[in-house]
Amino acid sequence: MHPFLQKTLGGLSAQYYFRQLVFGVGLAALFIFLASQGGHSPSFGQLAFAVVSTLLYPYSRFVYESVVGFIMGNNLFLVNALVMLTVKFVTMLMCWAFALFVAPLGLVYLYVHHSRQAG
Repeated sequence: MHPFLQKTLGGLSAQYYFRQLVFGVGLAALFIFLASQGGHSPSFGQLAFAVVSTLLYPYSRFVYESVVGFIMGNNLFLVNALVMLTVKFVTMLMCWAFALFVAPLGLVYLYVHHSRQAG
C-alpha cells in the first residue's frame, strides 16, 4: 500500500475501523430506509452520500471521540441510560451525516501522527 494511504486510511486499527463501520452501515440502512418511504426510491445522490458517509464515518467518529476525550479527560458521569443512549445515537448520527466534512480532519491528524512516528 502506498505510504500516504497507509498513514491516512490505514491509520486506525482494524478492530476500531470495523466496529465503527458496522455502526455506519446501520446508519446508512436507516437513511436509505427513510429515503425510500412514501413510495420513492433513493436517488443516486442519496445512495452515493450514504456510501461516502459510511466509509468516512470511522474517521469522523475518531475526530469526535478525540475532541470529547480531550475536553472531558478521565471524568466519569453518572446519567440515566436512556439519556446516554439518546445522546450517543444523536452524536453517531451527526458524525455520519457530517463525515464528509469532519473525516478529513481525522485523516490529516492520522497522516501527521504516523509521519512523526516513522521519522
